[in-house]
Amino acid sequence: MRGHEQTAGDHPTTSHPTPRYNFSMTNKELADTLVLIADLLEIKGESFFKTNAYRKAAESLLNLSQDARSIWEQGELESIDGVGKAISEKIGELLETGELGFLNRLKAEVPESLATLMRIPDLGPKKVKLFWEQLGITELDQLEQAARSSQLAELPGMGEKSQARVLAGIEALKRRPTGRMPLGEVWDFAQAQLAFLRGLSGVTAAETAGSLRRMRDTVGDLDILAAAAESEPVMEAFVGQGMVAHVEGRGPTKTSVEFSNGLRAQLWVHPPERFGTALQYATGSKDHNVRVREHALAQGYSLSEHALTREDGSEILCATEEEVYAAIGLPYIPPEMREDRGEVPAAMKNALPQLIETGDIVAELHCHSTWSDGRGTMREMVEAALSRGRKVITISDHSYSLGIANGLQVERLEEQRKEIDALRVEYEGRIKILHGTEMEIRADGGLDFPDEVLAWLDIVVASLHVGMRQPGEQVTARMLNAICNPHVDIIGHPTNRLLPDRAGSDLEMEAIFQAALEHGTVLEINANPQRMDLNDIHARRALELGIPLAINTDAHAPEHLDLLHFGVSVAQRAWATPEQVINAWPVEKLLGWLRARG
Repeated sequence: MRGHEQTAGDHPTTSHPTPRYNFSMTNKELADTLVLIADLLEIKGESFFKTNAYRKAAESLLNLSQDARSIWEQGELESIDGVGKAISEKIGELLETGELGFLNRLKAEVPESLATLMRIPDLGPKKVKLFWEQLGITELDQLEQAARSSQLAELPGMGEKSQARVLAGIEALKRRPTGRMPLGEVWDFAQAQLAFLRGLSGVTAAETAGSLRRMRDTVGDLDILAAAAESEPVMEAFVGQGMVAHVEGRGPTKTSVEFSNGLRAQLWVHPPERFGTALQYATGSKDHNVRVREHALAQGYSLSEHALTREDGSEILCATEEEVYAAIGLPYIPPEMREDRGEVPAAMKNALPQLIETGDIVAELHCHSTWSDGRGTMREMVEAALSRGRKVITISDHSYSLGIANGLQVERLEEQRKEIDALRVEYEGRIKILHGTEMEIRADGGLDFPDEVLAWLDIVVASLHVGMRQPGEQVTARMLNAICNPHVDIIGHPTNRLLPDRAGSDLEMEAIFQAALEHGTVLEINANPQRMDLNDIHARRALELGIPLAINTDAHAPEHLDLLHFGVSVAQRAWATPEQVINAWPVEKLLGWLRARG
């Protein structure tokens, strides 16, 4: 899934577990093999187009709804998006023999372990090749030792700052959670599993649980609950899916599997009358559940995944979570809030906020078109917004400093305005079309456009894309310069993080918040699931200070407007209400706010 601008500083890295060569390779193992080939070819110096072909094919394999082996057996591998004749033959060889001669020859030229070094944030193939050829470095510990002994700084094109960035990247890699996947990579597959289970005879309900249901930005294993009077037929159907690669455990109420895409999942099946307590328990978080159980005990109940139990041993069965919370005297607490951040005490006082919903969003204030790096024309973006019920859309293509994204100079910005004006006439009374920009905050701290240009734009989003590894004080000063500009309305994806590999810039967030509050600058929650930036912790702090937020998709294609719910979930985890999000305001209020900012 791609809904963000891919720049030299925005190149996501990929982990490379060594594929298990056998005769029943899963989709995940096949994809890992193709990504390994792509990385080794990049280090070798092959063209972007050749290496990207392997990456695209790998992504398609991970997104398949069936096992690749069955497609191969039907002779239909080339029907998979991005899989042409050459890659089809390689997949076939892997499935038939468990080996790939091309990869073996490639590993004889380029050590396989070098691909692991590309997992280090911001470390690309050219640097990996430099370290290998100049210093013989092939392993992570060798690279760390060389950096700490200042050997890297002496290499061509390096220096002390570059060496420090390598060390920082190694430390970031060590801190990275293991075994967790970005929410966006799991979401569609989880929804497909729910649809499958809900379609089974005898299943009255099915829901995800755990961190996915709480909409955390990363997910470990996939937890799913189903309600059915008889569990065995549900378990049998679940493990019988073609995407199930291994059954890791199976019992009367719980089954654990590994799917071909590498995702592990647990399915629990409970009687419908006990589904509410089971779902509440499995959703968590652990700390939230502790608080809820303590409250239940104070009311004279013991709460477990099976039921509420009175002191005399009799049970209260709850078919829904609403019944669970009501039985212990609490209003329903939405899953996104269940992190033990004060939600239970607030519920006890009947003081939970009315959380923003996806349907509250009326305006998209940050999206792109084919004028820069988007994949939809302005008309297509307008039509997509209109079909999704938006009342306002802003075309905010990149400014010129982001050359890799085909950013606009002032002259092209003026040309674009003419086309927007024509669209405004055509769509009058149906949707408001605003002309904006996503203006680059340059590495030297300057902004791409002068004030006289910014003044005639309807909305200005300022964003960081380059110079992210500058010291915290420096990158913060750049951001503050943008916030303090009276024509900057929104700061886009403030930390510029990318999940799961890039933590974002080392901003002094409290200084950012104070400046935004003083200047009335809005901070964005970018809904692209690779970003989800601001995160929920930062968004809640902004709201506590009274800083308004905007939830934007940063859409680069019409279908990216459907990513909105990811951003709304961040806002819900931050306890945001519609009044605190500017693109949930009535249109006239929003437009009046923009006019007042000049």
